[in-house]
Amino acid sequence: MIFENVTAFRNAGFKPKVCIVGSGPAGITIARKLGSAGIPVVVLEAGGGDWSEESQDFYRGTTIGDPYFDLDITRLRYLGGSSNHWAGWCRVMDAHDFAAKPWVPDTGWPIGRGDIDPYLDEVHDILDLVQFRPDVPISDDIRWVQLIKSPAVRFGEKFHDELEKSSNIAVVLNTYVTELVGDGTKITGARLWSENQDAGTIEAEYYVPCTGGLENSRLLLWSNQQSNGGVVPNAAALGRYWMEHPQFEGGNAILADYDEFETDDSKEVFFSPSPEAMARRQIMNFGVRLIEMPYGGVKQLIANLACTAPDAAEWVAEKLGQNLRCAAQLYVGWEQAPVASNHIQLSTTEKDHAGIPRLELHWKKSELEHRTLLEGLRLFGETFAAKNLGRVRIADWVLNGDDYPTDQELAGHHHMGGTRMNDDPLKGVVDRNCKVHGMANLYVGGSSVFATSGQCNPTTTITALACRLGDHLSHKIVA
Repeated sequence: MIFENVTAFRNAGFKPKVCIVGSGPAGITIARKLGSAGIPVVVLEAGGGDWSEESQDFYRGTTIGDPYFDLDITRLRYLGGSSNHWAGWCRVMDAHDFAAKPWVPDTGWPIGRGDIDPYLDEVHDILDLVQFRPDVPISDDIRWVQLIKSPAVRFGEKFHDELEKSSNIAVVLNTYVTELVGDGTKITGARLWSENQDAGTIEAEYYVPCTGGLENSRLLLWSNQQSNGGVVPNAAALGRYWMEHPQFEGGNAILADYDEFETDDSKEVFFSPSPEAMARRQIMNFGVRLIEMPYGGVKQLIANLACTAPDAAEWVAEKLGQNLRCAAQLYVGWEQAPVASNHIQLSTTEKDHAGIPRLELHWKKSELEHRTLLEGLRLFGETFAAKNLGRVRIADWVLNGDDYPTDQELAGHHHMGGTRMNDDPLKGVVDRNCKVHGMANLYVGGSSVFATSGQCNPTTTITALACRLGDHLSHKIVA
């Protein structure tokens, strides 16, 4: 069932056991799991069925620190959430992404890759994916890896008819959860805003915010403030350890043969480091994306190499006799360290139209992020040279430690952390089952529970974690 507003929902007399806040990939996935188990669930979506400027305005906020996207542009507030601008790139976080890195404080999850593996077949069906191929070692340090570009599933579109026909799932549009009310042990209700006015409260046995990697923190911070600590009793980590994936063009490469590697449908190739290489260089995970350059760009790159890397230019000169004609741009996306100072907090001066404080995102990249970029490109270049696959030229700004360019990608629109998973309530907001520490009936879905970010796009892992949480709740409620 899909209702246009909370009034229509109440008139239907539907009584939910679970209240999910948000209809993005996590929210819809959890709702479908619960609905298939015969559990009545309501999904409250603040936006409507389509994009609107009025709805997006609720997402305005301020970023303090490094340049970043406008906060009302980097996510979407309508049915399907930010899946509506998802590019469809898929890869599951590696097993070593869940493990602690001793050289990076506060890394590691209380669960491992094996805890989400049982749900990956289901995830493939949800995201319309073929099976992932195993990584292919290029050297001890660098692996060819597969990123699959799925059809970019829009959750609101793909599952619209299923949700509309379901007798166990009620999706309520244009209904904004402004506050969760708690007594320090459980949530007792959720306050609503609908049709531009206070819309009372809704009650359920369980509550699951799935509003994204920024709004989950905002909702819980505000609710906790209003309830004097009654929503997140252990709030030391709430809003903190926020992460993104920095993404920049880091250099170029001249290749012996671009067809040496399997490319995707866009003629792109992806590589990432081995765990041993990361440990040896004391860096984090990263991904290098090769994008073939037109032939005209090769000549300029050769000239640049002759000036800045004579050894590489000598190799190029030798290969020119073999009709060398291919080069590539190197785009790098990499893991950001979980740092408590990267955090979300409530504005003390700005409020949205419902009177809720807008958010402030405090975000800066550290020296470790730059070292990961530089040493990652060096690792990549060393492998290509040793295997005689090509020669890499690292961009001057990377080598010199200059400021990051402001005219490039900046980041991946990947919002992670803020309600991170950790067994220690001082280091995390939710436990290994995504339940808020100290609360009997409050769970959190989505990438805000990520303890570390790995280097890959998060949607596949988000969906796997949502399947796992939906399964956990289903068994808990039915039992």
